[in-house]
Amino acid sequence: MQKADNSPAVMPRHVAFIMDGNGRWAKKRGMPREYGHRFGVKAFRAVLDHCGSLGIEAVTFYAFSTENWKRPRREVDAILGLMDNYLAECEKKIDEYAFRLVFLGDKSAFDDKRRARMEALERNTAHHKRILNIALNYGGRDEIVNACNRLIAMGKEHVTAQDLTQALYTADSPELDLIVRTGGDLRISNFLLWQAAYAELYFTDVLWPDFGPAEVNAALAEFSTRKRRFGGV
Repeated sequence: MQKADNSPAVMPRHVAFIMDGNGRWAKKRGMPREYGHRFGVKAFRAVLDHCGSLGIEAVTFYAFSTENWKRPRREVDAILGLMDNYLAECEKKIDEYAFRLVFLGDKSAFDDKRRARMEALERNTAHHKRILNIALNYGGRDEIVNACNRLIAMGKEHVTAQDLTQALYTADSPELDLIVRTGGDLRISNFLLWQAAYAELYFTDVLWPDFGPAEVNAALAEFSTRKRRFGGV
C-alpha cells in the first residue's frame, strides 16, 4: 500500500478523533439530532479511508462515551442503531489497510448479538499490524480505574507507569501523538486521559459531518509544525 502523495513531512504514528458536532450540524438544517449522527457515519468513513491511505499506524475514534447514556432516549437509540453502520464501515476497511480492530470501553452494556460481533471482529483482525481503535461506552477515568483493578487482581503491590500503560485498553497502540476535536469545544471530555499526557491537541470549529480529508490534512500540517519537547527544553 502506498501513502498518499500529500503526506506531511512529520507524520504522527497515532491520531485520535473526538467526533463532535453532529447534533448542532443537524439543528442548523432544521433536522433532528439523529440526522446529524447518520451523516457523521459518512464523515467517519471518509476520515478512516484517508488515514488509511496516509499510512498512519494507529487511529482512534471516540464514538460513544459512558456519559452519552445521559442523552435523550431517542438519540441514544439512534446512536446505538448506527453502531452497526460503524461496524460495517470498519469491516470494509480493515483488510484494505491491514487494520487490527480494537474496541475501547466496557462491552458488557451492549446486547449479546452486537457484543459477539465486536469480539469476532477483534479476534479475526488480531494478525494485522496497524490498529483501529473504536471507543464505545468509553470513559477515560473508567479506563484508568479498570486498569488499576486489573493490576490489583494480578497481585501487583508496586505499580509503575509502564504497568498501568500496559493494563489500559490501548496497551498495544503506539504512544498517542495527536488528538483532533471537531465542533469548536476546547476540552478532551474524559477521552484518553492517561494517553494524552504528551499528545498535541488540535481544535477546529468544523462540525464532524463536515470534517473530511482536507481537514485531516490541515490538522496534520499543524502537527508537523509543533515542537514536541516531552517536558524537556
